[in-house]
Amino acid sequence: MSDEIEKLKMHSPDLTAQNVERIAALFPGCVTESTGPDGTLRRAVDFDLLRQELSDSIVEGPQERYHLDWPGKRQALVTANAPIAKTLRPVRAESVEFDTTRNLFIEGDNLEALKLLQETYLGKVKMIYIDPPYNTGNDFVYDDDFAEGTAEFLAKSNQVDEAGNRLVANQTANGRFHSDWLSMIYARLKLARNLLSDDGMIFVSIDDNEQGNLRGLCDEVFGHENFVECFVWKKSYGGGPKEKYAVTQHEYILMYARSMADLSPFALPYDPKKVERYYSGRDEHFEKRGPYRLKPLEATKSMDARPNLVYEIPLADGEIVRPQRQWLWGRDRVLEALENNHVIVVRNKDRVTLNYKQYLRDEDGVERGEKPFSVIDGIYTQHGTADLSAHFPEAVVVQFPKPVALIKQFIQIALSSDPNAIILDFFAGSATTAEAVFSLPIEVQKNVQFILVQIPEDVPEGAPARKAGFQRITDISKERIRRAGAKILEGECHPDWNRDVGFRVLKIDSSNMADVYYTPDATTQADLLTRVDNIKPDRSPEDLLFQVLLDWGVDLTLPITRESVAGKTVFTVAGTALIACFDNGVDETLVKTLATRHPLRVVFKDTGFKDDATKINVKQIFKSLSPDTDVKAI
Repeated sequence: MSDEIEKLKMHSPDLTAQNVERIAALFPGCVTESTGPDGTLRRAVDFDLLRQELSDSIVEGPQERYHLDWPGKRQALVTANAPIAKTLRPVRAESVEFDTTRNLFIEGDNLEALKLLQETYLGKVKMIYIDPPYNTGNDFVYDDDFAEGTAEFLAKSNQVDEAGNRLVANQTANGRFHSDWLSMIYARLKLARNLLSDDGMIFVSIDDNEQGNLRGLCDEVFGHENFVECFVWKKSYGGGPKEKYAVTQHEYILMYARSMADLSPFALPYDPKKVERYYSGRDEHFEKRGPYRLKPLEATKSMDARPNLVYEIPLADGEIVRPQRQWLWGRDRVLEALENNHVIVVRNKDRVTLNYKQYLRDEDGVERGEKPFSVIDGIYTQHGTADLSAHFPEAVVVQFPKPVALIKQFIQIALSSDPNAIILDFFAGSATTAEAVFSLPIEVQKNVQFILVQIPEDVPEGAPARKAGFQRITDISKERIRRAGAKILEGECHPDWNRDVGFRVLKIDSSNMADVYYTPDATTQADLLTRVDNIKPDRSPEDLLFQVLLDWGVDLTLPITRESVAGKTVFTVAGTALIACFDNGVDETLVKTLATRHPLRVVFKDTGFKDDATKINVKQIFKSLSPDTDVKAI
């Protein structure tokens, strides 16, 4: 076995190549080798053989089929699957509690962010909420593919962001009005689905402009069988002078599951007002199970007829009670409930009925919830404005932000089956989702992390937010999280709460690695002799660490410590999850010291070793002292 240290790839995963590997696992005979554009051999799918394997299940050519199609769809898929040589650079100065927080704020193009997160958060996100542009004719959308010749003009005219993506108003006069929007959202949803856990779910806000198209698109991406609900949000209780025909008072939130088979039943916590109104009874079980409400023990007409639920119940005084139709429970359960005072006898003028006690909490003390309604009422746009104004009294920094209570409701749906969750919002806007997480009950909040992504779109000149000192939307997002977190800490905090209202700011940038890193074949003999550094000169060791975390798929929120070992700077991630040293002059003494810590992973700079002998011996040292350690270089 070679003693050469394997290098990390330092780019986002190639999803097309991964799809080829999946096909190879199912149909190994259908994967062969072909010559790529650069002349190198690569694995490729032999579609002629694959057609034979699936001969009875193929639709091609002019055959009719049911599907959603538009100009640019194929290119959007190619764009989504293509790898990128980008990274996330930590910005401590803009973060809050950088070293201890479990929350992330990523600044940059969300398509690139989703690609960069593929390794680390694959199948780990419990819930995604997004509020994308509604394509009203004035919304800014991403144009992910444009001719190279226009790039210079777009940059000069400030129509591109820092990553080179065009920010353009998708005017209704544009012949590709719907197509451009669909391409934009399609690529992002394809990548987002990969991040959802098996029991995960996604909520997408939309209005009538694209609701129909979005439903068809989500059916394709997530599977129509995984559609859960189309919530109708009554966002206002009045109308406006702009309404020409009907007064529009609603928007939609589409909900899809990653897999309906893995989706547990969910419920929302009871509104305290409803508890006070309906749960008024108290008995000897109050301390553990709380108050109760009475509900009829007789089944409703909607329940299927079951002869075994039709029987007589003898009461203590000898009276016999018969159901008008049938009971909800079997005979033994009813008799036991009567004996334990869980069923109440109610005597009316003409008949005797039985009611059972529905306690607020179950026998384990867990509070029962209620199923969410498909129509959301009582939470209005005005609430969202008030939420934001509470943190920014100096100006109206964002128009019509979503209410905290609205997003909180969706988060509570996601958490009803498992309180440990990662919440992702890759159209973060004014960061309402972060405040919604902060507003959760303390016993739930301590197990929830958020990842927010927002492009650093400029605030228009003359806008109130610009006058208040905010240059970009991301400035507003980050400041809202800071202020919302600080406000919560001002109040009385639960002793069991971890008080995590912080966030790590990570900004998308070009790779930390110089071009020579990705084109080793172009390295000259002179480069090898002079040990040319393949790292860009303006990048810090912590920059390198975060790109390594991305490449290796290590959680970006794990605690990081920096220490000096044998005179060199060493990063330790979550104890033994990863150890990194990017200094020059690394000798065998340092290598042996790190090996005795038995890390899961260790990484060095390829040109950072004291001499060739040290570099050659690294793998042997770890094989001897820590054989389970994965050793890599950059």
